[in-house]
Amino acid sequence: MGHERTGTDAGGTDVRLPLREKVGYGIGDFGFNLYWANISAFLLIFYTDVMGLAAAAVGTMMLVTKVVDAVTDPLMGAIADRTRSRWGRFRPWLLFGALPLACAGMLTWTVPDFGPGGRLAWAYATFTLMMLAYTVLAMPYSALSGVMTGDSQQRTTLVSFRFIAAFAGTTVVNWLTPDLVRWLGGGDDALGWQLTLGLYGVVAVACFATVFGTTRERIQPMTVASHAVRQDIADLLRNRPWLVLFVLALVIMVTIVMRSGTLVYYLKYHVERPELTGLFLGTYSVALAVGAASTPLMTRFVDKKHLLMGLMAGVGVLSCAMYLVPPSSVWTMLGMNIAIGLLLGPKSPLAFSMYADCADYTEWKTGRRATAMTFAAATFSQKLGGALASAVIAWVLAGMGYVANQAQTDASRLGIALLLTVIPGVVALLAAAVMLAYPLDGRALARIQHELDARREAAA
Repeated sequence: MGHERTGTDAGGTDVRLPLREKVGYGIGDFGFNLYWANISAFLLIFYTDVMGLAAAAVGTMMLVTKVVDAVTDPLMGAIADRTRSRWGRFRPWLLFGALPLACAGMLTWTVPDFGPGGRLAWAYATFTLMMLAYTVLAMPYSALSGVMTGDSQQRTTLVSFRFIAAFAGTTVVNWLTPDLVRWLGGGDDALGWQLTLGLYGVVAVACFATVFGTTRERIQPMTVASHAVRQDIADLLRNRPWLVLFVLALVIMVTIVMRSGTLVYYLKYHVERPELTGLFLGTYSVALAVGAASTPLMTRFVDKKHLLMGLMAGVGVLSCAMYLVPPSSVWTMLGMNIAIGLLLGPKSPLAFSMYADCADYTEWKTGRRATAMTFAAATFSQKLGGALASAVIAWVLAGMGYVANQAQTDASRLGIALLLTVIPGVVALLAAAVMLAYPLDGRALARIQHELDARREAAA
């Protein structure tokens, strides 16, 4: 009675998605990464070096705001799963939530004419507001990939398009943002950041409208879910594949955000070549995109589980080895940074296609399907990992005596070097170990899909 059974239209479980739809879906993550890449690479240094906030206070603020996300991510997932409209469950949110995110993003990168306490309160309020607006779009967007097709390989391909666009957005942000801030601000960094995020907001709104107009929800519930939201959460907590991915997402995001967030400090204070920021971050983003684009090819020959294990082990080894490179060996550092990007690139499409597989697993085990809740709780794990990474960066900098826009002590430079190399390297090796517990290999997924198809045909 309380189960949500799933039906399909016109071969929704195994349909080959047209290129237009894959590209249209992927463009959405270009828009998201106009924000996410700025948060990962520049928000911390914006708070410390432009807004003038203390590093330790910023670290605490970024972690505390995740308490709100702990509620809003699963809540938004539950709301999206229960949305009913002529446009579907997930697509309408992308149309109507875009403008609030653009406004909140511009406010977050605004420096108010307040004292230190007022500016910190402003940071708390605007960052929380922006992440709430981000959640309203991100949860339905992620879940949308789980209802466009039920074929596991097609999902991997679809999500690969998503992350190619995501890393393209990251490349634009990493390469152009410092120049845009300088050009638009005319020497006023605070104004430059505000106008740059306003420009990114306009582009992001167009991206989200494109997703709405080009995609289609094929896997539709035959009956409205009547079970309580707590049942969705209970199902997830009994879903072993999802629990593994929850831990994995947190651990990997610590690696990614710690590296991208520290690289700006590393080049400015350790290498003392801040003009290389665009080159390092830009080529890193291109490498991530190339890695993401190669994911469907690799999954034809290597199981997702073992592929992800090997990639993260490689990231761990290379990242730790980068600690041994002296600051003067710029090209060696650049080459290793690109190699790490190539290995990290497939991580996101692999993980997000696995989340869709976990939604299938829950339906197979329980007869209930909560696609958006599955993605929402996983995205919360990523946000928490990113927040932990940013907080650790800020706390380590403060503990090592970091002073903004000044020559750093040897201790501070050591802390910055460890944050870019050894610490995220060890975390990446931990991620590889976590994947040992993941139970869904290719054979298990094929069996689950076959049984679900049989049930859907019987229900229809």
